[in-house]
Amino acid sequence: MEKTEYRVIGVMSGTSLDGIDLVFTEISFENEVSFSILASETFSYTAEWREKLSNAIKLDAPELTSLDSEYTDYLANVISEFITKYDIDLLDAVCSHGHTIKHRPKKGITLQIGNLPKLAKALKIPVVCDFRVQDVELGGQGAPLVPIGDRLFFPQYKYCINLGGFANVSLERNSQRIAYDLCPVNTVFNYFMNKVGKEYDEDGQLARSGKINDELLQDLHSLSFYKKDPPKSLGIEWVNSDIIPLIEKYDLKIPDILKTFAVHAAIQIADSLDNDNASDVLLTGGGAFNNFFIEQLKLKSACNFIIPEKQLIDFKEALIFALLGVLKLRDEVNVLCSVTGAKMDHSSGRIYEP
Repeated sequence: MEKTEYRVIGVMSGTSLDGIDLVFTEISFENEVSFSILASETFSYTAEWREKLSNAIKLDAPELTSLDSEYTDYLANVISEFITKYDIDLLDAVCSHGHTIKHRPKKGITLQIGNLPKLAKALKIPVVCDFRVQDVELGGQGAPLVPIGDRLFFPQYKYCINLGGFANVSLERNSQRIAYDLCPVNTVFNYFMNKVGKEYDEDGQLARSGKINDELLQDLHSLSFYKKDPPKSLGIEWVNSDIIPLIEKYDLKIPDILKTFAVHAAIQIADSLDNDNASDVLLTGGGAFNNFFIEQLKLKSACNFIIPEKQLIDFKEALIFALLGVLKLRDEVNVLCSVTGAKMDHSSGRIYEP
């Protein structure tokens, strides 16, 4: 009899370096694909780990290998703590994204650390991980990977938008799932909030107090990425090379930067949607808590923006990586070529036994 119920943990670390998101979920393939979240928590990074991960892109190969090993051990400890805290048992797998250090799909490069075989040995549980590499090898962008989960878990929405380190959108078009990155969001907001000693702009209060710099706004809109057709994806490298220097050359006050960038991001997102009040848009990711940013989105678009319960906002990506892992265990497609531009749909990831 085919297995239809899975108990798994999904693990996600995003580019905004907020922390490691963990979800304990039961996923059912009985009739429609469905899920229930049984436990969830974000384990915040220490200042030391935030610094290590943000500087990792500058490391040479031996240093990266060492960091990969150290981060895998750290991840094993975090996952073990989560399992103990919530008294989790009878797990089929841990499904982990790892943490992206390099993402240059045009050069055939994508690197997520924390995906070493010793993770399964430390946890004594099968691990499914390293979901992006195969897609890049097949000529794809290696991102975004969440859209298969949008299709299976959230088919009632015309658009699914995640407002994380980057904003990305997912939708059905001509019976195909289309998805792509839209613009940076929290990577830029948090970078400038760090300069005033804070991790993020709570409710967008500092952005609300600023003034829009029209010249910077036009320069941001003029960036060549926005003129490209999908599939397309963004990495932190592009933010560091194109966005941050562009903003900093204006020598603006932090509130003015935040307000200008919030308006820029809202316009880029709105421009990707039908301006139609019959279109439902599911918003998740940390940016959904930024009240000022959401107000700007609603000003720029007539779509019906739906913000779900906090647990789904915070943990949707970890939940969907749990699904990706289960699909891999079932040897079913978990990456769509219509999304990434790869040669074919495929079942991506590596399975490590303890």
